Amino acid sequence: MAHGYGQFCPLAKAAEILCERWTMLLVRELVAGSRRFNDLRRGLPLISPTLLSRRLKQLEQAGVVEHKLDAEGAQSYELTPAGREIQPLVENMAVWGHRWVGSQLEEGDYDVGLLMWDIRRGVDASQFPDQRTVIQIRFNDAPRGQGDWWLVAEAGETDLCMEDPGHDVDLVVETSVVTLTGVWLCRSTLAEAEKQGALRTYGDRDLKARLPDWLCGSPLARLGEASLREHPIA
Repeated sequence: MAHGYGQFCPLAKAAEILCERWTMLLVRELVAGSRRFNDLRRGLPLISPTLLSRRLKQLEQAGVVEHKLDAEGAQSYELTPAGREIQPLVENMAVWGHRWVGSQLEEGDYDVGLLMWDIRRGVDASQFPDQRTVIQIRFNDAPRGQGDWWLVAEAGETDLCMEDPGHDVDLVVETSVVTLTGVWLCRSTLAEAEKQGALRTYGDRDLKARLPDWLCGSPLARLGEASLREHPIA
């Protein structure tokens, strides 16, 4: 932190730690389960490695994050008890954003890589069959070289591939980044996208029928949508 607010108010002291640029998004990634440096970068693709390292160090110094070696000997980052207490704040901020500013997306806000990374960790893998399941998602508006993605689900885990993993594909989803982002953010439904011809599926009938169950929306967006249902904006 370069400068404090010069106030004894506990809100000011918390803001000195959490209101630096990228910090709350970094905490969001840790809450979502990312632990390794490269995984954190995938969830924050526009942050530089230098700045990410600086923010992690600041959060360590504040007692919010700790780093350790994981079972594979790689460095990982985890929220401390103090850091885990920030989760409700992350969720409440996301709900507020969904209710009041979430629909104000600009062209630069759409990122196919970030979308697919969030889908990979947010899909409900329990809805997939016990055997390996491969889903190809094809975008008609993605940047060159980023139009095809594969989700490979097996044994309760879901991997994301940018290159053909070489397995038979069970389901193909054809859509646009804009459409799938809207669905993932619970701004529209899969049924609406299919009815409009903005999303098409080919392949296994059971997987197609289960599409709304496993592609069920971002966890934070679902919280926001639940808030809107319970407390509609007049």
